[in-house]
Amino acid sequence: MSRDEDVYRQQGFGNALPPEAPFALLIVDFINGFADPGSFGGGNIGPAIECTRGLLAEARARGWPIAHTRVVYQDDGADANIFALKVPSILALKEDAHGSQFVPQLQPSAGELVVRKVHPSAFFGSSLAGWLSQRGAKTVLVAGCTTSGCVRASVVDAMCHGFRPVVVTDCVGDRSLPAHEANLFDMGQKYATLLTRNEVLGMQHIHGGQS
Repeated sequence: MSRDEDVYRQQGFGNALPPEAPFALLIVDFINGFADPGSFGGGNIGPAIECTRGLLAEARARGWPIAHTRVVYQDDGADANIFALKVPSILALKEDAHGSQFVPQLQPSAGELVVRKVHPSAFFGSSLAGWLSQRGAKTVLVAGCTTSGCVRASVVDAMCHGFRPVVVTDCVGDRSLPAHEANLFDMGQKYATLLTRNEVLGMQHIHGGQS
């Protein structure tokens, strides 16, 4: 156990948060701009996209509610916000821009929710929480990027809305590997359960759709 882990344990962090059915899958911002190291990508985002392909296929086979998010700003930038002041280049993600389109490997299917967003969290200012609640979700499995940004913000908000977040560790990625690792550690201590894709899909009670 590291010194940090020991401090967190002594202070009461890191308690178990067992996943409970029904389950839902949230895929955060796996769009072309974040898959491209020359744009907003890099680090381990590419491998995370590939790992999520199998997770998405299993989620569909098991009948889970599935939501995808993409960053989309108005063509005239009228919906620019504080985030856009910190990262002006994000305004390039317009409706028809290549960078704002979903990566080919993870295209949404009919019946899956697409959340358009201009803030880090998938929940802020969107219908996502109500959509998940209407479908009875208790646990939200989270994939996407970046681990330190929109994934983290979405995980925190999922917890605030009363869902049990599970961060699928090999299905999330970040342009910075140290930021990826630090944020996984922190989310695991405070907000979420950390599991690999195979651990998630191997859980006994996760089989059989929503039962």
